[in-house]
Amino acid sequence: MRFTKMIPNMFTLGNLYCGFLSIGFAADGQYNNAAILILIGMMLDSMDGRLARMLKADSTLGKELDSLADIVTFGVAPSFLVYYTYFFQFGILGFAVAGLFPLFGAYRLARFNVSTNKSSLNYFTGVPITAAGGILALLTLFGDLIPQIITTVIFTGLCFLMVSKIKIPSFKEIPLPKYGTIVTIFIGCLLIVIYRGSYSQFPYLIYIATPLYIAYVAYRFVKGKRGKNEE
Repeated sequence: MRFTKMIPNMFTLGNLYCGFLSIGFAADGQYNNAAILILIGMMLDSMDGRLARMLKADSTLGKELDSLADIVTFGVAPSFLVYYTYFFQFGILGFAVAGLFPLFGAYRLARFNVSTNKSSLNYFTGVPITAAGGILALLTLFGDLIPQIITTVIFTGLCFLMVSKIKIPSFKEIPLPKYGTIVTIFIGCLLIVIYRGSYSQFPYLIYIATPLYIAYVAYRFVKGKRGKNEE
């Protein structure tokens, strides 16, 4: 029983470790693999909460651990990735600007944790840090096709959107994992890459991320179908 209650926290720690590895890969110049690790962290983040509810293992420790993991994987790691790929050319100023992303993200997480209105199924207040970090990872992954100025504008916009009071659709009714829409775009782009025959040039971590995501989407789809049939 005690091991069962540890399972969700293991997924959360896996999410945190993906963030750490992403920073290391970015520092080593393997930017695509660093971006993919952030996307893998998104998948793990989408699983831990559902597993906790399914196993009846919700705990205050798990919630706090989840926030700590999120700030590393979706706050610090994307900011390093953007710095190494775009902002490095501006020297210390670029480093300082890149550091704003985890600051805004940490504030957004803290505000969410103390909020008394977390139950809405229709919207989030402000862009979740997980979605913001995933968007930056995707921009970096396909950075050769996107002008740097666009990435800079989106980076700045996401910083302010995270702490804004704008209502963001949650898409929770869609039978995909949490934040699955973002990763689905990534999978779609992957299929295009494979179709064009350039898969051999793609970072090797894609062969871990893709089966993991497809398996989880299939699980969510089957589970959603069963729930509707029971109703």
